[in-house]
Amino acid sequence: MKTAPTTYPVHELIRQRWSPRSFTSQPVAPETLGQVFEAASWAASAMNEQPWRYIYAHRTDTENFQKMVDVLMPGNQPWAKNAAVLVLSLAKNQYDNGTPNGAALHDLGLANGNLILEATALGLHGHFMGGFDRDKAKQTFQLPDSLQPAVMIALGYQGEAEQLEEPFLSREKAPRQRKSVADIAFEAQLPE
Repeated sequence: MKTAPTTYPVHELIRQRWSPRSFTSQPVAPETLGQVFEAASWAASAMNEQPWRYIYAHRTDTENFQKMVDVLMPGNQPWAKNAAVLVLSLAKNQYDNGTPNGAALHDLGLANGNLILEATALGLHGHFMGGFDRDKAKQTFQLPDSLQPAVMIALGYQGEAEQLEEPFLSREKAPRQRKSVADIAFEAQLPE
């Protein structure tokens, strides 16, 4: 586990949350996955719309899991195919009355944050991926226009970095780093 070095003290779950590319072959129990989605369901949302939707497949469900792998970009397929579960994260971009929900992606992000912190608390790790073919995902999973594919998530138990080939091995072993708080938070206005 690569615990994050922080300038300010933050909750240990936040420090432990990491996005590995290496996963073990250990499956994720349905009850554990249910707990992760339960945590996602309790995120805050505008008008309590709860616009998040998830489609997932366990690696043991080879046909549906392969559909998930097939919508990933080639740069994510070599390592993501080893995750125990692949998840397609969707935002319902309209309210039931047809009015656009401008907060849908924000709210989905909150749900995904809950999901990944719960996963971390359970000893799981997840890697969010923007690198997938959204049009292919819409076609493969027969999504209506009201559901916007946002990110995919590889979820499972962390494996040994050495099982990865380059360039993934170097990325897995690289130190964790973030921009400083001074680079992202500004009192009253942005700097010029």
